[in-house]
Amino acid sequence: MNRSRSESREAQRPAGDESEAQAASGRSGESPTAAGGGRRLALDVHGRLRAMILNGELPPGSVLLQAEMARKLGVSRTPMREAFRLLQEEGLIDARPDQRARVRSVDPEDLDAVYGARIMLETLAVSMTAKSFTAEDVKRMTDALERMQGLTVDEQPDEWHAAHHEFHSLATQAVGPHLQRMIASLGEHSERYIRLAQLGAPASWGKAYAEHEALLEALRRSDPAEAARVVARHLARTALSVLADIAPEYEPAATRTALGIAGNGQA
Repeated sequence: MNRSRSESREAQRPAGDESEAQAASGRSGESPTAAGGGRRLALDVHGRLRAMILNGELPPGSVLLQAEMARKLGVSRTPMREAFRLLQEEGLIDARPDQRARVRSVDPEDLDAVYGARIMLETLAVSMTAKSFTAEDVKRMTDALERMQGLTVDEQPDEWHAAHHEFHSLATQAVGPHLQRMIASLGEHSERYIRLAQLGAPASWGKAYAEHEALLEALRRSDPAEAARVVARHLARTALSVLADIAPEYEPAATRTALGIAGNGQA
């Protein structure tokens, strides 16, 4: 009898211990696993909203409500609040205390600075890449260009931008990881300006594709000077096209100066 009672008490202990552990966990708040999952969800929501802003789905001036966007994306308000905070830190939205935000209008000074920096960094990168470009690189870059030419930007924006990103990444691949990160960051920041250029002057995209082909040919011929000249003029034309549309009175000193230095020419 005593043995049976002892075994019964032992069998009951784990359940009690487990209950106490669960209670302690509840008292201590959210578990590390749950906290990590919440952070990942917030970053995912931030990434989705960021893409919607950069690709023009949420154009400049759009009003964003946390509750409305949370319903639209199927998430709670908590990750949406964090996503809004991150977007505000990036300068993509202006947030207000009433949980209402607005997509920031295009800033001519920001556009000019971004493209001035892109011209300087990408001309350096393509010049280095031209010296070591291989036949396999030519094939991969040709494939990316053909995908771009076969896609309709308005109907397949994500696919087009992915092919465009791959094309420029291959053209600048010879630089080290630090410069690659800088170039990639500036390229992402430029996406909304590319979209504005596409909307403002759709007929100019035949010229843009010709510039892409000229860059590919310069890399194929291992011609650093020509590759730098082509990419400088290509980037400057996008910046100047958008500025002429949104702020014709603005003088883009950074873009023009970078073009003069890196492109050996003027727009």
